[in-house]
Amino acid sequence: MSILLTVIALALVGVAGAPAAALNDRSLKIVALGDSLTSGHRLPRGDAYPALIEQALEDAGLPFDVVNHGVDGDTTAGGVRRLEAALAEKPQILIVAFGANDGLRGVPVAQVRANVAKIIETAQARGVAVLLVGMDALPLHGWQYTIDFHNIWPELAASYNVPLVPFMLNGVFGNPDLMSSDGVHPNASGTKLIAANILAALRPLARSLAAAAD
Repeated sequence: MSILLTVIALALVGVAGAPAAALNDRSLKIVALGDSLTSGHRLPRGDAYPALIEQALEDAGLPFDVVNHGVDGDTTAGGVRRLEAALAEKPQILIVAFGANDGLRGVPVAQVRANVAKIIETAQARGVAVLLVGMDALPLHGWQYTIDFHNIWPELAASYNVPLVPFMLNGVFGNPDLMSSDGVHPNASGTKLIAANILAALRPLARSLAAAAD
């Protein structure tokens, strides 16, 4: 067999007889757009939830690249400004995970809602599936603000027919074993639970898109 034919055969068969596409096809992509809870504040990049999600999906036979577009201190307004850069990655799925900083700063609920709606609408117009991740606001600006803020996420998820993670920090916030010393950001154990919270809603979406790409 000529060298050229040998190279072609290896490319078609792949290592250990596995199809080359199954080993090398990483064309499916998820972008996680968010704040420090996405970036993995003061944690190794591999401990941030996007990296944990990528590994979990790969272990499940869903070889998505998960790109971390988290920026510490960002708000929903910042997410709108950075949206074009996120969509330039050409993802099949956009994880939208904002709200913590908006809530701390008391950004008006109507503004938060409009910003997140803009992100969802723009992504959907590009054919990108959206996973919305909810956040709650501490009662620093009155209980009505906290209630209205809480309602943003399920209402937007229903309006745009997107899957929702009701509260990103479910089971994490308030547990000192899962929080860093600043009492605000999760530690490496906490990000594992955040990843699990997100994966519960993400897996069905990832499976359906992977099946459609076959």
